[in-house]
Amino acid sequence: MSTSTATPAIRRLRLGPHSAGLLLTPTEFDRARFQEGGRYELINGVLVVSPTPSRKERRPNEELGRWLWDYQEEHAQGSLLDATLPEEMIETKQNRRRADRVIWAGLGRDPEEGETPTIVVEFVSAGKVNQERDYIAKRAEYREIGVREYWVVDRFRRTLTVFRFGGEGDQERVISEKQNYETPLLPGFVLPLARLLALAYRWAKTKKRS
Repeated sequence: MSTSTATPAIRRLRLGPHSAGLLLTPTEFDRARFQEGGRYELINGVLVVSPTPSRKERRPNEELGRWLWDYQEEHAQGSLLDATLPEEMIETKQNRRRADRVIWAGLGRDPEEGETPTIVVEFVSAGKVNQERDYIAKRAEYREIGVREYWVVDRFRRTLTVFRFGGEGDQERVISEKQNYETPLLPGFVLPLARLLALAYRWAKTKKRS
């Protein structure tokens, strides 16, 4: 008589900010339902819940998105930009990273759910841990999954660092505040770093009125 063993169903969890520190598998994380009020990531098997980005990060990110959509609609080569989205989940080999902005270029179609972005953009938050995460850990993870360029916008150093990954070896370029950046992945698109950082400085000065 033959016997069969049923595959146990994977639990579908309801997670909230109180769940920070919970041990999860990537599959459990992917199936979970999340409460609003936090930014959820899976890092080395641990659920990490961070506050939503501050206004001094969201505002320049929003402006960058506007520039990209304007490029798509108005530039002669704008059709090379397929899509751009803020706050997008990226599946790396072991982790689940919430990227500040992702860009798909050169596909000639809308990206599929979970498709690796062409460019990933992160706006650095305050603190040594956040800087090490953005400059080192995420760089390695994004390179591993096939991201072509990784942009790190750092309002503290007043720089844009571009990591370019390719068959000819990795390249790193630091753009100063007074410089513009142009990428061969989006011909004709110009990123004026000073204008982007000015928005971050402007919103950093706003405080709640008593």
